[in-house]
Amino acid sequence: MKIKELSTFLESIAPASYQEAYDNAGLIVGHPHQEIKKALICLDCTEAVVQEAIDEQCDIIIAHHPIVFKGLKKFNGKNYVERVVIKAIKHDIAIYAIHTNLDHVYNGVNKKIADKLGLINTQILAPREALLKKLVVFVPTQHKEQVKEALFTAGAGSIGNYTECSFEQAGQGNYKANESAKPFLGEKNKRHTEEEYRLEVLIPAHLEHKIVAAMLQAHPYEEVAYDLFPLSNTLKTVGAGMFGQLEVAMDEAEFLKLLKQNMQVSVIRHTALLGKKISKVAVCGGSGSFLLQQAIQAGADIFITADFKYHEFFDADGKIIIADIGHFESEQFTQDLLLEIIQNNFPNFALRLTVHNTNPIKYLS
Repeated sequence: MKIKELSTFLESIAPASYQEAYDNAGLIVGHPHQEIKKALICLDCTEAVVQEAIDEQCDIIIAHHPIVFKGLKKFNGKNYVERVVIKAIKHDIAIYAIHTNLDHVYNGVNKKIADKLGLINTQILAPREALLKKLVVFVPTQHKEQVKEALFTAGAGSIGNYTECSFEQAGQGNYKANESAKPFLGEKNKRHTEEEYRLEVLIPAHLEHKIVAAMLQAHPYEEVAYDLFPLSNTLKTVGAGMFGQLEVAMDEAEFLKLLKQNMQVSVIRHTALLGKKISKVAVCGGSGSFLLQQAIQAGADIFITADFKYHEFFDADGKIIIADIGHFESEQFTQDLLLEIIQNNFPNFALRLTVHNTNPIKYLS
């Protein structure tokens, strides 16, 4: 298949618009119409990973972390970023990154961590705002169901666990067609009144063009009256971090042992134990210190993430346990997640996980 087919699928799971402003997710090296037959999946695209792709005849590397975060001005191979890009281009290997956009979707990086820890009743810790719009369109009565069906099929009308949500209100539409018009109902140069319905649906902002196009295609009028309103509502299924509950509360030391075992870590940096049971757990793959207050507000007993600085540990302030398990360690199972997602949709596409541990941090035991 072509890269475009794969990237379109991945961005239907984790839309590019969900990534953070500093991020650089998407196709970094390669052309959308490039043919691909085999992919190598990794957390970090290093020189060793590119060499593995060459040796295994992979056409594309799918990485969690982008190899390029900011503009490159020269390609002299003076650092590992330039060398990776040069080597990939030389051997016609594409590089695709799916980073904070995969962090922010419900069934993404943090859900994988939650599943490894056996958490139930999981929710996004810090839901994102301004990702929704309201579409209002006026439709003649006999075409109402046709337009509604087109809207729902294109992705409109979802609210949490509910789909095909809409509001409708009967009324009258008035218009007068001029000489150049081709009115579906009524006559030229005569004011016409038609029984119409006002339809309202919520739409994800990233699907606006697709949904509007589907609505216009299904609507019978030559000129369609519709409105789009930006909303400040939070989208509960998109955002940073996640929290959930253990099926059975555990002693703190017992839970830390479970954490160490299930997340396959050798070291856990953590704040003082508080002498109470662990029941509610907050997680964030990668650097999650910015979510500490949200974890406390959610009532979490422990917050599992990475990259806490020394003084930030004091911010736990006896209200929560901070458990820093390391950046790579917290996200290492993202590779398995990507393998599952792609394999389920493209069962005949060749995939392999890198054999390289790309963690730049080593531990002396």
